[in-house]
Amino acid sequence: MLNGSKTNITVLGGGFGGLEAAFYLRMKLEDRANITLVSDRDYFLFKPNTIYIPFGLDPDKLKVGLQRPTRRKNIAFVEDRAREIDPDARTVSTEGGRKIPHDFLVVATGADMRPEEVPGLKENAQTIWTPREMLRLRLALYDLIEAARRGEHKRVLFLVAPNNKCAGPLYELVFMLDTHLRRKKVRANVDLTWSTYEQTYIQAFGPRLHEVVTGEFERRVVAGHTEYAAEKVESGEVHYTNGETLPYDLLITFSPYVAEVDYPTLPGDDRGFVETELGTRQVVGHPDVYAVGDAGNFPVKQAFLAFLQADAAAEHISSRVLGVEPELAFEPTSMCVMEQFDKATFAQVPLRLTGVPERPIEVDPDAPEAYKVGSYPAWRLGKKMLAYYLPFRFGLGNPFHAGVPWKGMEAGLKAMSGLLAK
Repeated sequence: MLNGSKTNITVLGGGFGGLEAAFYLRMKLEDRANITLVSDRDYFLFKPNTIYIPFGLDPDKLKVGLQRPTRRKNIAFVEDRAREIDPDARTVSTEGGRKIPHDFLVVATGADMRPEEVPGLKENAQTIWTPREMLRLRLALYDLIEAARRGEHKRVLFLVAPNNKCAGPLYELVFMLDTHLRRKKVRANVDLTWSTYEQTYIQAFGPRLHEVVTGEFERRVVAGHTEYAAEKVESGEVHYTNGETLPYDLLITFSPYVAEVDYPTLPGDDRGFVETELGTRQVVGHPDVYAVGDAGNFPVKQAFLAFLQADAAAEHISSRVLGVEPELAFEPTSMCVMEQFDKATFAQVPLRLTGVPERPIEVDPDAPEAYKVGSYPAWRLGKKMLAYYLPFRFGLGNPFHAGVPWKGMEAGLKAMSGLLAK
């Protein structure tokens, strides 16, 4: 407690990082702090599973309301959008005119897409960031399949744009679309082509993921191209900085990342991502402000990494409030399950910063035993388990990556990875 009264902690953002931080703080501090959650919507969206929307999933099934879990955990919920942070006055101003004070602040307002960085991309491509965009892609795939059934030959081009920070969902979509088209018996009438600015496939996650993707592209007859940085997009073709041009009838892209909210009063990069200390997630120069998940400057934007960052920040704040040493810090290890419909790929990847702007992240060479990859149909069950477990935990106001239930989930994943990954 500060000055003999309850500590005031404000968390900005109702996504993975924000909810994990808020619920972890309540778990650790119990009634020793006032916690306020600020989010511009009254629900949590399980965004990783929006990949199923183009194939028929109702987007509403991916939502978890925030009123009930916050009320259950005595967390004040403010439905509003953060606009400005005054770190000296320790206040947050919102678009709705509120001014919210705090002793500690967690910034978890996420990322957004900026397709305008590639001329013509926004006008000509199907983008995949929001449920609405995924619904639009569903209609485009319906038209694609109908044309293929009529015997028309169609070309689908997937494009990872420069400055995209985590292209995993687009990799999932190309695999899922291939399986889907085969099941619809129209794959022979559709050419699938992949292009990415990366030097290797899923570059941040190292050579094993590149090998998996290369093998899948060969098996599925997908024409893959690395080091293809899009320069401009025109109707029917994409021009790349290497002088190449690729044609398309349907273009599906994952756009460049930028911060969802730019905070000029906090140190950040040219894309608005807040500069932080790696282990604690404290904002550089502002030790009482923390940034987690996509809002921070860690080079890879991914849900599991957001959990780890949120836990580290919440643990650090809790230890300061309680006057004890923190029990954990952020150690970047990615964990994901990539859907393919006919099977899935599990990846656990220990990461480290390189300090090289052109390639800021790499697989940690000092942790080879933690680097595991495997592709089997059984991993689809693992993905379904995670899709059930996470909304269940958040729906009760509990952190995902903590407590006895997570230890059980972790034990199950460890057993599966021991058998189905190497």
